[in-house]
Amino acid sequence: MFKKIRAHKPASILAIPLLLVATFVNAHSPPKEAKVYFIGLTDGAVVESPLKVKFGIEGFGITPAGTTGTRRHTAGHHHVLMDVVQMPDMDAPIPRDAKHIHFDDGETEALLQLTPGKHTLQLLLGDEQHEPQDPPLFSKKIEITVR
Repeated sequence: MFKKIRAHKPASILAIPLLLVATFVNAHSPPKEAKVYFIGLTDGAVVESPLKVKFGIEGFGITPAGTTGTRRHTAGHHHVLMDVVQMPDMDAPIPRDAKHIHFDDGETEALLQLTPGKHTLQLLLGDEQHEPQDPPLFSKKIEITVR
C-alpha cells in the first residue's frame, strides 16, 4: 500500500528562510553561462573614428542604472573600459572618467570618438549602483587600431 510521508514542521519551517537567504545571496549573480561581448567588433580590427559599437549580452538582462524592484536583480547596464590597464575594484562602484564610460540608460550601442592608434576595449556590466555583479560579468579585452 501507500506509505504516508510527513514533513517535520521544524524542518519545513527552517527550509523557507534558507531558500530566501539563498535567493538574496545570488540576487546580483549572473548565471555561469551569462556573457557580455561586442557585436561585430573583433580583436585586431582596424576601424575609423567615430566608431559605432554594439554591446551584446546573453543569459542576463539590461536595465538602466538606479532601477529598483526585483528587475534590478536580473539585469545591469554596460560600461566600456577603454585603455584600462588594470580592472577596477570589483567591490566598489566603477569609476566614472574617460577610461570608464558609463551607459546609465541601459544603452546597447554607442558612438565612440577615438584618437588614431591602438586602443583596448572591454565591457563590464554594473548593477543599479554601478558596482560589478558578483561574480563580475565582463567581456574579453580586445585591441583595435583606429586609422
